[in-house]
Amino acid sequence: MSVQVWTWILVGITFAIYFGIAIWARAGSTKEFYVAGGGVSPLANGMATAADWMSAASFISMAGLISFMGYDGSVFLMGWTGGYVLLALLLAPYLRKFGKFTVPDFIGDRYYSNTARTVAVICALIVSFTYVAGQMRGVGIVFSQFLQVDINLGVIIGMTVVLVFAFLGGMKGITYTQVAQYCVLIFAFMVPAFFISMQMTGNIIPQIGMGGTVEDGTFLLDKLDTLHTQLGFNEYTDGSKSTWDVFAITLALMVGTAGLPHVIVRFFTVPKVKDARKSAGLALLFIAILYTTAPAIAVFARTNLIETVSNTQYKEVPEWFKNWENTGLISWSDKNNDGKIQYVNGKATDGKPKYTGERGEHGERLVSNANDSANELYVDRDIMVLANPEIAKLPNWVIALVAAGGLAAALSTAAGLLLVISTSISHDLIKKQIKPNISEKGELLAARISILVAIIIAGLFGIYPPGFVAAVVALAFGLAAASFFPAIILGIFDKRMNRQGAVTGMVVGIVLMLFYMIRYKTGLIGVMDPRPASEWWFGTSPEGFGTIAMIVNVIISVVVSRMTAAPPKEVQEIVENIRIPSGAGEASSH
Repeated sequence: MSVQVWTWILVGITFAIYFGIAIWARAGSTKEFYVAGGGVSPLANGMATAADWMSAASFISMAGLISFMGYDGSVFLMGWTGGYVLLALLLAPYLRKFGKFTVPDFIGDRYYSNTARTVAVICALIVSFTYVAGQMRGVGIVFSQFLQVDINLGVIIGMTVVLVFAFLGGMKGITYTQVAQYCVLIFAFMVPAFFISMQMTGNIIPQIGMGGTVEDGTFLLDKLDTLHTQLGFNEYTDGSKSTWDVFAITLALMVGTAGLPHVIVRFFTVPKVKDARKSAGLALLFIAILYTTAPAIAVFARTNLIETVSNTQYKEVPEWFKNWENTGLISWSDKNNDGKIQYVNGKATDGKPKYTGERGEHGERLVSNANDSANELYVDRDIMVLANPEIAKLPNWVIALVAAGGLAAALSTAAGLLLVISTSISHDLIKKQIKPNISEKGELLAARISILVAIIIAGLFGIYPPGFVAAVVALAFGLAAASFFPAIILGIFDKRMNRQGAVTGMVVGIVLMLFYMIRYKTGLIGVMDPRPASEWWFGTSPEGFGTIAMIVNVIISVVVSRMTAAPPKEVQEIVENIRIPSGAGEASSH
């Protein structure tokens, strides 16, 4: 059977499972809609947390980033895994004991202020919409290539699927759907890795295969370093980023992970505090399976790409190249008219290639924005994991399986984020502030309407994508680091922290991060183009600036809190209480 037929079969089966779970797990109360009734087992919650956390960026983009960035891409591995450890050890048990299932709810009660709650809601919406933009782009990429539909139609199909299981089941439906999605995405990620590792190095375990030898006895990484230097790139195993920027990006991703609202809420879906700890540990184990495999897939994909495409006559390029060329995510512009694909260091085009609709003499799709660089090949980083099985000539069912896994990764995280958006509006704005007397039925209706509106906005992000998936997601982590993390960590460990300090810190942190992100990533402030790296503050990239914004947030929060009145005595007692490790039983509720 063809790849497309296999894809329809596997995607159809997995979607049928998701729909079935959504119908089975319909939410009948706000507690079921927000926290799945608080009765999920640690094992199921660990798998759901892993699926929630491993987004399209983890599945589709991370190996692609490492594939192109080499050693520099390790910041994503260190930051995202380290951040999860930070979340599991520093925040999850304390927040669970506090008994508030949304970050704005915790901040509103801990800082005894609706102003603080509102600022937290705004921050949650900004972070979640920035993050969900990456997920919807991932959905569009997978659908457009593997199901041969228009990318916009692909996004709309994805929106519909998320709408069904999020709208019907809320957190209850999402949790059990995410358990299924974790199984799909991890199987889809690992099977091609086993095949390709065996094919290239003779070792079925990809983590070992990455450090193994190829047919001629050369170490695979040495071979890739040689290929890189021959093409004018830095050695794959050498980094080009400054030590400070590596540290800043890693820390921003770490503390951003620890402040992500859609992951934090997961620790309220289990019955007890000790179950929150167990599910955190299990989730880390489930996450590690993918994260220790991603560098190996990156090495395999990069080696295969160079060997099968570089210096090859266009008429002889493999079928996978021409398949992906039709999506606009890979292109070749024959700048020296020799009919060969010259892949060397340098940008092949000015931004994304714009097709003229014409064909060249070799059959290539002509682009109008090729620049003067000698490099003739444009490759979107987001396609490396998805195209890897085709590059390695794996069976069609494996190629289709990767498509199903990519969709599972994107949809699971999108669902969690959309629920955060929904609860922020229905619970933290409407129930807690605008209409405190709203009935449970009315609140549930508001939550469902909120999720519908959020999905429509998320779909627009997918149709008009702001950038490749991992870049957008990395910025979302920076926003979470700049806004939420200091307010949460100081709220737990500094009983002197008051509402004035927290609100001022959050506002300054997120405004500073947004300013830097827009000026140095999109260039909408002052000039039309993003400002160059030479103008970065302290040599810090936009992805790493969350660290500086977080430090500024902490300093301002502490200084302002010491210059203003201390929190009420009862609030200080709550802070003392949630730090006492006696809560292996039911969570305290204040």
